Amino acid sequence: MFAAYITVTVLAALFTGSAAVTYLIGHEYPKTQADMKRIPRSWVPVLGSLLAAGTLGLVAGFAVPWLGIVASAGLVLYFVGALVAHLRVGSRNLVGWAVFFTTEVAALVVTLLYR
Repeated sequence: MFAAYITVTVLAALFTGSAAVTYLIGHEYPKTQADMKRIPRSWVPVLGSLLAAGTLGLVAGFAVPWLGIVASAGLVLYFVGALVAHLRVGSRNLVGWAVFFTTEVAALVVTLLYR
């Protein structure tokens, strides 16, 4: 179980960390996505900060277990919100969302099972 916990958590941290960097460096892709979902561009750095905080929480969860649980749960909620944003504008391009969401749910499940 320990190997699954480490593997899934590191994978989730890599995914969300790379997304956070993309949002925070001002890359065009998050801005385009925000426009498509009718979200103000001023929210892009805030969303990136939430992803970065979740990533740090996942990694910190190795030392402080409750922090990893809270971070995993927060990221699951983040991606539920992302789904709502997609569906609100009629977007059916959910492959990227599904990869992130599934990874975060898996991180939450293995964290709960391991701890």
